[in-house]
Order: sequence, then C-alpha cells, then structure tokens
Amino acid sequence: MQPANLLFILSDQHRRDFAGCYGHPTVQTPNLDRLAARGTRFTHAYTNSPICVPARAALATGRYVHDIGNWDNAFPYTGDVTSWGHRIRGAGLFVDSIGKLHFRGLGTDHGFSQEVEPLHVVDGVGDVLACIREDPPRRRAMRRNIEVAGPGDSTYLQYDRRNGDNGCQWLQAHTHDEQPWVLFLSFVCPHPPFIAPPDLHAYYMQQDLPRPRQWQAQDWPDHPALARMRHFFHLDEDPFTEAELHNLAAAYHGTTTYLDQQIGRVLTTLDELGLTDNTRIIYTSDHGESLGERGHFGKFLMYEETAGIPLIMAGPDVPQGKVLDTPISLIDCYPTILEAVGVEPSAEEAQLPGASLWEIANAPSQNRTVFSEFHAVGTGNAFYMVRDQRYKYVHYVHEAPQFFDLHADPDEVNDLAGAPDDQALVTDFRQRLYDLLDPEAVDARAKADQRARIAEMGGEAAVRAKGAFDNSPTPGEKAKFHQG
Repeated sequence: MQPANLLFILSDQHRRDFAGCYGHPTVQTPNLDRLAARGTRFTHAYTNSPICVPARAALATGRYVHDIGNWDNAFPYTGDVTSWGHRIRGAGLFVDSIGKLHFRGLGTDHGFSQEVEPLHVVDGVGDVLACIREDPPRRRAMRRNIEVAGPGDSTYLQYDRRNGDNGCQWLQAHTHDEQPWVLFLSFVCPHPPFIAPPDLHAYYMQQDLPRPRQWQAQDWPDHPALARMRHFFHLDEDPFTEAELHNLAAAYHGTTTYLDQQIGRVLTTLDELGLTDNTRIIYTSDHGESLGERGHFGKFLMYEETAGIPLIMAGPDVPQGKVLDTPISLIDCYPTILEAVGVEPSAEEAQLPGASLWEIANAPSQNRTVFSEFHAVGTGNAFYMVRDQRYKYVHYVHEAPQFFDLHADPDEVNDLAGAPDDQALVTDFRQRLYDLLDPEAVDARAKADQRARIAEMGGEAAVRAKGAFDNSPTPGEKAKFHQG
C-alpha cells in the first residue's frame, strides 16, 4: 500500500446504529452515508472501554486499558507510552490534532506536531471523584442532562462548528504538501448536553422516533451490577415519561445530524481542494450512548448501544460499498494509522494486540475476538466484554456473567449465561478472558491506583468536598463543580 494522507475523524458518544448507513430509520446522516458508500463499513466495531479517557488512551497507544493503567476519567493519557502520533512525527511527517483529545494537556507532549484548540481533562486531572469505588457519592448528572435536553445553543455546538472551520482551514494550508500528513479531527457531538439546533430538534420532534429497548422498569435486565449503576445515577426513581424520552431522542438525533453536517463541510473542502483521491479517511467514535435503553443513560455498559461504535473507511486501497462483520476495536487503529502514511512498525509495535484495518478491509469477513473493559464511575467492580462474530460474554467481577447470541438475539434481551445448553460456550468465552488477563487481579490493581490518585489529591474527604462536574468544558470555559 502506497503512503497517502490520512484524515482521522473522531466523534464522541455516537452509538453505532445512529446513522443512515447503519440502517437507522429516522436519523439523517447523508455525509457519513456517502462516505460509507464509497468505502468500507464495519458492523462489529467496539470501544476498548465505554468511557472517554480510557477509550482515547487505548486509541492513542494501541494498548488495552489494563496494560497502560488509564482506568477512568482521572487517569488521562500523559504521553509516557508512545502514541502513533509520536511515531509519525518522529518520521518527519505532519501529525496535527484539532478538537477534543481529553488527554492531560498542561504542556504535555502527546505526540502531535500541534494541537489546535484542544479540549483536555479538567485541570490536567479530570474526574477524581469517580475514583471512589466503595460507597461512592451518587450523581444526578444523567437526570440533569435529560432535564435540559431540547432546542437551543451550547458551547459544544459552537465548539464543533469551530472544529469544522479549523479542519477546513487546515486542509487549505496543507493542500500542496509533498509528504503525506495525518490530521486527527475530533468533534465532541453528540455527547451531552443534549441540546440540538432548534430547526433540527423541531424536525425530529415531529417524527415517529423509535422507543428505547427495555425502557420500562418492568423490562429492565435483572442484574445487580446494572441495578447498582441505575441507583448510582438516580435512574431507579421517578421514571422518565414517553414524552421526555421522545424529546431526548429528538435532541440526540439533532446533535448527530449536526455532527454529520460539520463532517460534510470538511469532506466538501477536501474534495474542492483536489485532495480526495490522495487521502484516506477513517471515521469512528470513542463509545456509544444508552438513551434510555434498559433504564440507562450515558455510556459505561457492554451492550451494543454503548460498547458498539461506527467505523467507516474510505479512500485509496479501500474497497467501495463493502460491509464487513469482522469484529474490530479502537486498538486496531494504531497499526492502521502507521501503515496509512508508510511508517514501519517497530519490533515492539509488531507485538501490539491490534491489526491493520487496511488488510482486514481487503479480506472477506472473518472471525476475531475483541475485548473491552470498564473500571470507572458507578461500578463496584470491573466489567469485561469478550466478543466475536456471533457471541458476547460479559464478565462482572464477583457477580454473575451475561452471555448473548447476537445472531439470534440482536437486541440482547435473552441472557444465556445460565442456559444448560450453552455452558460449553460460556466456559469457552470465560477462558478467552482469562487467557488475556486475570480479571480479579486487574480489578484490584485498578482500585489500588484509584485509591492512590485520591491520596494525591488530598484524600477522600477533600475529593468528596470538591464534588463533580457533568461534562468537560470547552477551551476557555471553567468546570462547574457541584455535589450530587
């Protein structure tokens, strides 16, 4: 494969099924749909951790969260582990970022030649309150996000408009570069706050929007880890009405279409500058969003709506109009990005767990096993996911697992973990997990690191007193801390 430019577009909290090209019946994403039509779309792409900071650290390093210790949103990427950005910059190529990174910031070398208006974690530290795993203070953040959902303007909408502007300007400045470049263009939509442009919100409010799966309390999955998460976020009290869920869905639809519009402006500029034929494009997201499914809101879980992500590739050497159900995950992006611009992997990088998506895209669908983990807010103990083309095993430390046949049960409403006929499969997937790590030992290590982080910040009493913030502020904003 010949080296070419790479435009890597990342969004935040865009669930896989919310795009026209993925078969969604109501959301309008014409630009992503056109990108998929001239490229390859993956139906089984996953985050390696369904929360921002760990997912982005895994994407940057090509390593699993338990290998690098970026456990939750108080453990941002610090540049200490080599990123693909470091490697590309070291090869003498431009590798710039625009928009949200959610790394440490504060002058840290994350590997980019330059960072244009980056959004990093608050104060270079992030959400330390989430490190309290035993008797954690409960949060109303999810309820507040739903209560404010609707039409209007937000700093997130403004920020993504600027990210689109900066992306177009960057392409214009690098139109005649002689060497291939990498532009990492990172939007923050459709992450909450769920505030959509008024015209888009009004349009979607008039549509017959799909209801969330298992949204009524009597249908919620009966699992202690999931009940604990709902209780932590006050989601097990005062259930939301159908009207409130419809308004939320309209806002999420609207911010998703708004994201698509910003991406469309950048892709149009790429075409107008004559760069399309020499630029490979990857579009994906860091994790998904529950939107009321199973009584949950936000990310955090291993269901398809939260662990599943869109991933679309297009450009030179990418098959057109192809759809693959090969399981992939964000760690596959590291070797993919290196290969795109002709940087040879080192011997150590050749041992990383990911594989180049260019090779996978040019092969028939194949069975692979992908992995995700969660050690963060709202949990008593770690969650782990092992997934192949057909089956998904979810391991909850010290509690019963879940097991789903995604071919027979794509909505994940029939847990087969206790089914007598499926015990051989459950045992096989459990062994795949234990071949990768010791789940209990990793859980203990994460908690020890989190206790140490709390101590670094003055102790648990000080961390509790400072409180939490709902959403990371855009550049120039101040985080608003509150209790509960």
